[in-house]
Amino acid sequence: MKIVIVGASHGGHESAVEALTRYEGNEVTVYEAGDFISFMSCGMQLYLEGDVTDRDDVRNFKAEDVEKLGGKVLANHQVMDIDADKHQVTVKDLMSGKTFEDTYDKLILSSGVTPANLPVPGMELENVYMMRGRDWATKIHAKLHDSTVRNVVVVGTGYIGMEAAEVFNKTGKNVTIIDMINRPLGNYLDQELADKIADEVTGKGITLNLGHTVAAFKGNDKVEMVQTDDGQELSADLVIVAAGVRPNTSWLAGKVDLDQRGFIKTDPYLRTSAKDVYAIGDAILPLFAPAEQPAPIALASTARREARYVVETMAMKEPARPFAGVNGSSALTVFDYKLATTGVNANNAEKMNLKTASSLYHATVRPTFVTNGNPEVWVKLVFNPDSHRILGGQILSKADVTAHANTIALAIKAKMTLEDLVEADFFFQPGFDRQWSVLNLAAQTALGETPSV
Repeated sequence: MKIVIVGASHGGHESAVEALTRYEGNEVTVYEAGDFISFMSCGMQLYLEGDVTDRDDVRNFKAEDVEKLGGKVLANHQVMDIDADKHQVTVKDLMSGKTFEDTYDKLILSSGVTPANLPVPGMELENVYMMRGRDWATKIHAKLHDSTVRNVVVVGTGYIGMEAAEVFNKTGKNVTIIDMINRPLGNYLDQELADKIADEVTGKGITLNLGHTVAAFKGNDKVEMVQTDDGQELSADLVIVAAGVRPNTSWLAGKVDLDQRGFIKTDPYLRTSAKDVYAIGDAILPLFAPAEQPAPIALASTARREARYVVETMAMKEPARPFAGVNGSSALTVFDYKLATTGVNANNAEKMNLKTASSLYHATVRPTFVTNGNPEVWVKLVFNPDSHRILGGQILSKADVTAHANTIALAIKAKMTLEDLVEADFFFQPGFDRQWSVLNLAAQTALGETPSV
């Protein structure tokens, strides 16, 4: 098959590698509008804090990695149009300005998302930055030790916003975070665990200004102030906007079906409304498995799983199975805390009208007689109140016990119940954990039992 892939990030890369290694004889071309293949934004904090070998090593792959397998990767090439009847794309070489047509047997759209601008006055001012992509990473890095930047305002308390706040706090800047929701990381953590993060960041000197939105950015050429919806005026030498993303799909209008927010509509097999055109990555709504509903899940791991599935099934007239879906598992470090989440939480349960119950288990990581390196741990389980089927979980500790979230993710996929998790067999060694794993104990708590020690 002749396969054309639009976008060279996580999903595009995985699609190319799968198509070139799973079968023989495929002709694969990846078109990327950007000039760099392919910066990993989730590694930006590591770069900004100097924990990587080089900025340009923070990438998913190099073009030559695909070319060695027989594929082609063309940066600075933007796909402008699709003619599904002719199985043809129109491509613009952004360096020369010339356009040309290319044909395909199968087309994979991995067009991704772009940072969402705030619809407020002043977005065009200098020093109003986004935190996504290699170019923004370079600009932000230059500001970290800029003595003229004293006050930094971060808009958004999601993963990206929290990373930005921590980076600038560690370089001695005065940092304020604004968000319309009432708790940090509210899309990921329930109130009990989010409160721990709030205490952690405020204890480090960051100001949380929650329950408010931005009304305007003000200044003469450069931003000088952020005005909130309640009239507050916050000094700002630099603003980092981390207020979500929007699908990069406006160019697809009329070519494939889009929903009202611009996400590409796909069927259970990740096929679009156009024949032989598939879509993967952040610009689609994949199946959120524990809820059995589609949802936006902008994760590299999700895009790569979708890509593997598409390449596996695209040659089939009718795929043997639909895409299995994902749990939206993710992890983050916030100063001394390590957290991980998977599946359903209070935020997405409300949005999806899911019937859930939950419980919180709190203890120390190891037996209480262990005195060296025995921090507290919190485990939140979300489950169906009738069947006790496990739907989600959150882990928080100053010890790195985030891998427990992967176990919960497997429990979700296997449709395990609390009773199953109570009896699950895990290793014990007092230097690592308890005789009953914290997951056993969390499940006991959820069933209303007094946890064993």
